[in-house]
Amino acid sequence: MSRYEAVFEIDSKTDAYAARRILEQVYDTIREESRSVREGTDDAAALLREFETLRDAARDPAAGTLTVTYERDDGTLDN
Repeated sequence: MSRYEAVFEIDSKTDAYAARRILEQVYDTIREESRSVREGTDDAAALLREFETLRDAARDPAAGTLTVTYERDDGTLDN
């Protein structure tokens, strides 16, 4: 398994705004994906709730760290 990580230090209102925009875009993308491809599945609803929590937490500007981790299996996807 391959692992990639990006860490964003948030120490200004500009940084906080950028982190909020990133999380809003991710949430919107997952919401649209859930509607068009995985509508009604339990895992889609749970994933959307998790990202909704992240998005909502970023609404109030605060110092912190946003860490994005991508873990990739070495296998291929089935079509």
